[in-house]
Amino acid sequence: MTARSTKTQKALNLNAAHGLLSRGIGVAEAATILAQERGISRRQAYRYLQSARALGRAMPVGEPSVPATFKIPGDVLAQLRAYSRRSGLPLSVIVTEAIENRLTATRRRGRHG
Repeated sequence: MTARSTKTQKALNLNAAHGLLSRGIGVAEAATILAQERGISRRQAYRYLQSARALGRAMPVGEPSVPATFKIPGDVLAQLRAYSRRSGLPLSVIVTEAIENRLTATRRRGRHG
């Protein structure tokens, strides 16, 4: 029995599949390449290709996440969940991007706190 892929490995496999498809490589050939390059079965390669096609974009890959607890207003949480459903992005990705954008904007303006 083989170990399950981590979220990072899954994102990397998905991004590799997306890259092959975006270069116009056919699904059968892309599955063979993906299986060889990523060390996965052809069946799993086809699944990644199917997911990549449905998603239509690359997935962000970053450092492993750590749990964090914070409070936000209920209406903001409702908007966040609705956006997550519409976009197909996990809450953690949306919140991380929002925080990173805010921190980048703050640094550009020369404010540090």
